[in-house]
Amino acid sequence: MGGINKLFELGEDTDLRDYTTDTRVLYVSGIAAVLGAVSSVLAWVLLKMIDIATNLFYYQKFSSVHNEPAGTHMGWALALMPVLGGLIVGLIAKYGSPNIRGHGMPEAIEAVVFQGGRVDPKIAVLKPVATAISIGSGGPFGAEGPVIMTCGAVGSVMGQLLPMSDAERTTLLVAGAAAGVSATFSCPLAAILLAVEMLLFEWRPRSLVPVAIASVVAGILRHILLGPGPVFPMEPTVGSLSLSAEAAAVAVGVVGALMATLLCQAIIFFEEQFEKLPIHWMWWPSIGGVIVGLGGLIFPQALGAGYDVIGKLAAGDVAISLLLGVLLVKTFIWTASLGSNTAGGILAPLLMIGGAMGAAMGHWLPVVSPGAWAMIGMAAVLSGSLGAPLTAAMMATELTHNGGILAPLLLASVSSYALSAVLQPRSILTQGMSRRGFHLSREYSVDPLEIVSVREVMRTSIFAFPSTATVADAQQWQQKNQVVEDDPAKAKMRSRRQRLFPVVDAEGNLVGVLTPSRLRDAARGGDPAEPLLPYVIRDPQCTTPETHLRSLAEQMAATGLGCMPVVEQETGKVAGMVATPDLLKARQKAKLRETERSQVLRLRWPFTKDESAA
Repeated sequence: MGGINKLFELGEDTDLRDYTTDTRVLYVSGIAAVLGAVSSVLAWVLLKMIDIATNLFYYQKFSSVHNEPAGTHMGWALALMPVLGGLIVGLIAKYGSPNIRGHGMPEAIEAVVFQGGRVDPKIAVLKPVATAISIGSGGPFGAEGPVIMTCGAVGSVMGQLLPMSDAERTTLLVAGAAAGVSATFSCPLAAILLAVEMLLFEWRPRSLVPVAIASVVAGILRHILLGPGPVFPMEPTVGSLSLSAEAAAVAVGVVGALMATLLCQAIIFFEEQFEKLPIHWMWWPSIGGVIVGLGGLIFPQALGAGYDVIGKLAAGDVAISLLLGVLLVKTFIWTASLGSNTAGGILAPLLMIGGAMGAAMGHWLPVVSPGAWAMIGMAAVLSGSLGAPLTAAMMATELTHNGGILAPLLLASVSSYALSAVLQPRSILTQGMSRRGFHLSREYSVDPLEIVSVREVMRTSIFAFPSTATVADAQQWQQKNQVVEDDPAKAKMRSRRQRLFPVVDAEGNLVGVLTPSRLRDAARGGDPAEPLLPYVIRDPQCTTPETHLRSLAEQMAATGLGCMPVVEQETGKVAGMVATPDLLKARQKAKLRETERSQVLRLRWPFTKDESAA
């Protein structure tokens, strides 16, 4: 019984805690703080690289002063710049790394979920270069997606240089990504929520604490590098909003979900069209650049990241020409260019399109404050497109420092999230991965194995050998059950039967176990009068009735065993047997909990006769 007692001592459920986090979180958090500082610098460098590229392409000068492509006087030659930029991006992708293509967040998700947090170090260098060229040449993208992948790649590289587990390496990747968003948009809380809703795929102190620290450090240093204050200033909303305005926010959320669905389908359409082209994918960004260039001739403000346009929408500058240009031209060239699989982010375009949608609807909605409906529209489209309602609402709040519209922001974000979850099988983040065969569920819930104990699923009707059993008993058992190794049909029957046989003493205490193979060996080669004890495995791995199934599953995975005896901890008596298929009963229970409907309470009018009692 020494091995059994040792197992109880190490694995009993009374030692379980709310969290599995240990002191390693302090070590990882320290590295994350350094990563946050590095990420803020990288975000600043990338923004400066975009400004330099914009000045080179559209103003033919080397300068890091911020300028928009729309301010150039190049005339029709403006349309050639996105083509040239797309060609350079295609060459970098072909001869550098194909992983620089895309808008950053799906690639980060794929690295987190399917690659153990491992990212090619070249991405940390080539991704920002390709992004600066893509956006600087007029690509209708934002810098935040590539910042996510670039800073995430730096976090991954740091995790690969140090002795770390896949989980810790993944945490550093996400911490870098969140820090990059925080530094770009000065939104540390929204960056943390973005990590939780879209990248971490868990809610644990071991990951949340380092991510939060990296995001906050990046947000603090962002004020030093890029200046304090909101990214998109707007007039504060003071006073309480009317009920009609709150209800209108739900309507904006519904339209935002429809817009998000339309955008996702448009991107899929253009991706499929580019994949049909009989040319190498290296040329796709330049072909997408043709569309961008022509759109730029029609509406120059559609070129580049468009942060100035977002600022105008937030400030209440909602000229009809601006709204139409964003909703028609920007939407078309962005979805087409993104379908060409070039490098660029999606957050800024979604904010711009959502802002134009909200501002356009604001003409028929209750008056709130200048730019309020634009911000509510931004949150709605962002939430519906990404499937991240909390991130969308908090990002809109932190971008403007306008907490007065937080309630309608939440209403619009959640209503958009609810409808888009029904309308869209995949979001913009996951539809590309799905087409490559990677399935990913973004729903988090308590593991059913954690809320079901061994007692609820164990088999109590089992056969046990007494410690006084002999080889003759083994032979009798073999004959009785007709276990013939050469008969496939009988072998199949045997596989459905008990696979482990406890051996107990006179009091029912566990002495050891017999496997089917040892039982057969005893039945074939032993003297019938010989005791079975020499064939018994002493001190076997076992579990208790109070153990929850998650601990049992981890124990089985660690030992490679598919069946264990269940022993009462206090008495040492055998209570039953549990096998791998029994773990599925927890899943069955969870499925019934979601699908089986029943009326628990029945209301009766007072003073009426209870007919059932009669």
